[in-house]
Amino acid sequence: MTLPAEFIARIREELGEMEAARLCAVLDEEPSVSVRLNPRKMQSPLETWSDVKPVPWCSEGYYLATRPSFTFDPVFHAGAYYVQEASSQFVGRLLRDVDVRGVRLLDLCAAPGSKTTLYASLVGDEGLVVANEIDRRRANVLADNVRKWGTGNVAVCSCRPQQISVMEGWFDVVAVDAPCSGEGMFRKDEVAREEWSENNVKMCAARQDEILKEAWRMLRPGGTLLYSTCTFNRLEDEGSLERLIRWAEDELEVAPDIAPDPEWGIAEGRIGAFQTFHFYPHRIKGEGFFAAVARKRADAPTSKRLGKGQKSPITTADKAARQELARWVESPDRMSFVGVGDTYYAWFAAQTDALKALSERVPVIYSGVAVGQIFKGKLKPDPALAFFAELNRKALPVTELDDEEVLRYLRRQDIAAAPLTEGMNLITYRGYALGFAKRISQRVNNLYPDSLRIMKQ
Repeated sequence: MTLPAEFIARIREELGEMEAARLCAVLDEEPSVSVRLNPRKMQSPLETWSDVKPVPWCSEGYYLATRPSFTFDPVFHAGAYYVQEASSQFVGRLLRDVDVRGVRLLDLCAAPGSKTTLYASLVGDEGLVVANEIDRRRANVLADNVRKWGTGNVAVCSCRPQQISVMEGWFDVVAVDAPCSGEGMFRKDEVAREEWSENNVKMCAARQDEILKEAWRMLRPGGTLLYSTCTFNRLEDEGSLERLIRWAEDELEVAPDIAPDPEWGIAEGRIGAFQTFHFYPHRIKGEGFFAAVARKRADAPTSKRLGKGQKSPITTADKAARQELARWVESPDRMSFVGVGDTYYAWFAAQTDALKALSERVPVIYSGVAVGQIFKGKLKPDPALAFFAELNRKALPVTELDDEEVLRYLRRQDIAAAPLTEGMNLITYRGYALGFAKRISQRVNNLYPDSLRIMKQ
């Protein structure tokens, strides 16, 4: 499908004839392929690929020479890496001079989870990422990706930004990867070309203004705001920042300067207090992307206290339950064990109070790591526990599957009983944990989550 004529005309106006011609030409070429490693699970890309090149602005990012079949890679299903577009990995660079270990970070428009998982790796066990997606179906996909990433420091919500803004001044960092017209995805996604229109650009810009206002309310004084889109046009990029500045200028200040290597080809700029970065596919190896960063002044006015929350759905695990749950994680002394309904969850103790406060005020659909249910004093592990980076593998037998059998497992098909120990087993491939299976005599219950199973044959 050809590029929209109105898009070409506007790009010519904004970039000039020569730059616009180069950009439009490259949008008809094949996109690059890039991944980002999970530092808690994979230490080197050479464990899986032989021909890689580093993404220069992300220490865990790598370009692949060709696009493999990720669907049939068990290492991908284990959450050892995320298939993330290289340009968007730059959001981690925006926080390079911010001490994010232990912070509360809100990823306001988070699905499907590429940036959420990046932030989860950055804030560490002491930190908390609150990942929100307004669309419940997409929020469920987000929650699945959070489970697979396995850091145990993310809470997933599915609500409008206005609902979360009751947490006024609560977050140290707010990241807005705004819904946009998607011009930066034109060479990866035919649908983005088909759905593009000038009217859609204007509607997206209006929506972005509303989201940014709520995001600003939730950011604490002295906190950092990240704004990004996967589009080129000025109305949704610099224009959104200019409209924010009109009503928040007195509360804005410049964040520490970020100086990308000139050889990277990133187009830098500044809009008021915001330092801006444009990624154009004819200049960099990646897709179209825009990012900006600024801070809220430390003396900016904000509410000092959260409003009264609703009755908490959280209960604390009793002594007997905690004793059983504790043997399934490597560092139980650093964890809190709580119940939601009949399922127990593990939260890092450093963020327990924060998660309770959040749960009393915002609908949370997943948090920490789901450990499972206890029957007659014994844990029936939740599938999410297998992905947790701090799962204690001494708690149960571990069964390693070969290339053929592991795909049967990932399709939720029958697998051979012989390699498994009687009872519950942790299923691994090349040492990466994938889920659980229970052997009962010569029969095996495949407990891989239905929402994650491979559908292709």
